[in-house]
Amino acid sequence: MGKILRSYLFWTYERGSFHYDIMVTLILLFLFVSPRFIDYKDKPVETVALQSSEVLVKTTGLNRENKDEGAAFVYQIRAEDLTGATTETDRRAAILRLIEPISGEVTLERYEPVRDAQGKIIAYNAWVVR
Repeated sequence: MGKILRSYLFWTYERGSFHYDIMVTLILLFLFVSPRFIDYKDKPVETVALQSSEVLVKTTGLNRENKDEGAAFVYQIRAEDLTGATTETDRRAAILRLIEPISGEVTLERYEPVRDAQGKIIAYNAWVVR
């Protein structure tokens, strides 16, 4: 039994042999099954535009309410770009002022703040339809 364990540990079996196939199967099982039971704490990082002049654009597919309207997009705008916009009307106007030079005439459906780990607003996600 010790000889078999040592052979597994030092990977001495020939490729295509029974024990080699067992080792590969165990490795693949670990790779595909372990994330269900082990929390690796790997969460996606919220992508925010790096410079204040950048606007991040993501597509959300076709507009579900009215398929004739066209594609729906999510624009992410840094909070610093909306300085001075204190009311909701001001914010909507500032968001449209930043988006329209990029995409032309659009309709702003809604917007939501994006917060960092401390709860500070760092950006706004704006859902627009062309």
